Amino acid sequence: MPRDQLSLRLPQVFDDIAEERRHRQESLVIAFRLFGRFGFEEGIAGHITARDPEHTDHFWVNPYGMSFKHIRVSDLCLVNHRGEVVHGRYDINEAAFAIHSRIHAARPEVVAAAHSHSIHGKAFSALGELLEPITQDVCAFYEDHALYEEYNGVVDDLEEGRRIARALGGHKAVILRNHGLLTVGRYVEAAAWWFITMERSCQAQLLAKAAGEVVHIDHDTALMTQKDIGTDDMAWTNFQPLRDQTVRSEPDLFD
Repeated sequence: MPRDQLSLRLPQVFDDIAEERRHRQESLVIAFRLFGRFGFEEGIAGHITARDPEHTDHFWVNPYGMSFKHIRVSDLCLVNHRGEVVHGRYDINEAAFAIHSRIHAARPEVVAAAHSHSIHGKAFSALGELLEPITQDVCAFYEDHALYEEYNGVVDDLEEGRRIARALGGHKAVILRNHGLLTVGRYVEAAAWWFITMERSCQAQLLAKAAGEVVHIDHDTALMTQKDIGTDDMAWTNFQPLRDQTVRSEPDLFD
């Protein structure tokens, strides 16, 4: 079979706002279910947001206090630039608005942002260090993630959110010292995938350094690898098998 006749999934381009909104909502719910499955929950902590395609200063977010494992499309909340819930039945986490609203405002190309208190991410964050180029997968973040070197308690004010957004800069991810990980993407799928693989990269570095001295990938090779695997389109592609698994095993998520 000629290669140009083989099926290849690519990110969708939407002509209809309602279809694009629904796709983002469904992708958001799938991301929450995956975060729940992977154990990224810590009580009420953690949030993923998706910018609304029509009202671009609004974003969709998870309800306050609802398990990631239970969230459905009908549970999502739409929040405006003042932090008011304009669609939905539930309150939202104040930290979700304080952090995500400032990131969405600072990065208009970003569709989604993901943050939770995953175990290896928060353990790694306590070191106050960046990830090192010690595996192929972590090279996706090579020279494309930052460290927020402050910890000022629970993020409940917009100024703290602005500082986090400044630390993130133009990168795909930021390590929040003594707190956890935060990732962004031009697709919901990309932001979610970056979080999943960053969490695993934190785990890999913690394990490797506990075992002994690590061998680094050289700068040129790490940078070349980053260009190969570090795009949002590649993140979208990596997310697809997880999307398929979730849709097949959890049919209630689109209710």
